[in-house]
Amino acid sequence: MVWEVLKDALDRRVKATGTDHLDILDTGGGTGKFAVPAARLGHRVTVVDPSPNALFALERRAAEAGVADLVRGVQGDIHGLFDVVERGGYDAVLCHGVLEYVDDPDEGVRNAVEALRPGGALSLLAAGLGGAVIARALAGHFNDARQALSDPDGRWGTGDPVPRRFTAEQLTDAVTRAGVEVGAVHGVRVFADLVPGVLVDTEPGALEALLKLEAAAAELPAFHSVATQLHVLGEKRG
Repeated sequence: MVWEVLKDALDRRVKATGTDHLDILDTGGGTGKFAVPAARLGHRVTVVDPSPNALFALERRAAEAGVADLVRGVQGDIHGLFDVVERGGYDAVLCHGVLEYVDDPDEGVRNAVEALRPGGALSLLAAGLGGAVIARALAGHFNDARQALSDPDGRWGTGDPVPRRFTAEQLTDAVTRAGVEVGAVHGVRVFADLVPGVLVDTEPGALEALLKLEAAAAELPAFHSVATQLHVLGEKRG
């Protein structure tokens, strides 16, 4: 779902700029889950990631897809972003799975937006608070669920592998303050993490039906508060 939304945003940017080849920055892009498909569309993609192993896998993945000349991997992170890339040089910036792990999420958002050209698209994907609360409660960990609700970072305990979670309001407020006009908010994995895997694996047509259900619920605000992840899409004000 996130890819389909992002692809539509890239198509709109292509029409707005009058060029077929966009410059895309993928912060924390890792092994190229989004970078390589974007390169397959003919766009130039720079991936910034702190992990040398992830960047090595990115290089291999891009080569196997035949887009090695369009994908560039650079070691770095969102806080030191402009040590490795230029400000205002990109038509689209992806910031997926990054804000959960940085010391200052607001600074991370500001840097992502500063890397954009005016009118450029920001795609932000981060862990949602509500999905974690519901998952812990359904697993019978009621104290953990209550802890996540009251914790400033949305963590359910010291064993929580995710350092920080967000509400849709927190993410939209952060990107708005940074100079982005929010276009859409999507709930990601609203149901997928709650449905027993055996139902999806054994029931004929269950997976397709689940994907359609996820797509139908993604843009409905009522489901944002229970999604495992939240996706915010917007454009930099010019």
